[in-house]
Amino acid sequence: MNTTAPTTPHPATASLAIVNVFVFTNDTDASLAFYRDVLGCTTATDVTNGDFRWVTLTPPSQPELEIVLHNYTGGGMPMSSSDADALHDLLAKGLLSALILRVDNVDALFEHVVASGAEVLQEPQDQFYGVRDCAFRDPVGNMVRFNQPLAQQA
Repeated sequence: MNTTAPTTPHPATASLAIVNVFVFTNDTDASLAFYRDVLGCTTATDVTNGDFRWVTLTPPSQPELEIVLHNYTGGGMPMSSSDADALHDLLAKGLLSALILRVDNVDALFEHVVASGAEVLQEPQDQFYGVRDCAFRDPVGNMVRFNQPLAQQA
């Protein structure tokens, strides 16, 4: 299988773009407060249909991308209680979703998120792969990383 990217996209895929990213939650209101009130995302959609609630947020600099707060406990994802328990355990450990967001100043962002009381997983540090980053847990356990590109050295 050829793993190199084509030099010219196929006409059928030329307009391909990511529209939604899903972040698992078991507490939509706590997740909404973090992504909206702490990270400054805008609520794009917040609707309910019976037990199912569809909430999406857009990052300040990417209004075309929606972060979906996917509540696996709320009617939209039928599953057995053992599957729900397994998802809960994985979520609590931060193993279901990881969101990586880019910012202009990771140190300032770190101080802002620390002030919200979020659990710190990693303080800002330079990485060998060209970014300075830090990591937190959101209110339900997902790992959220923030990075900024390191200045290119001449």
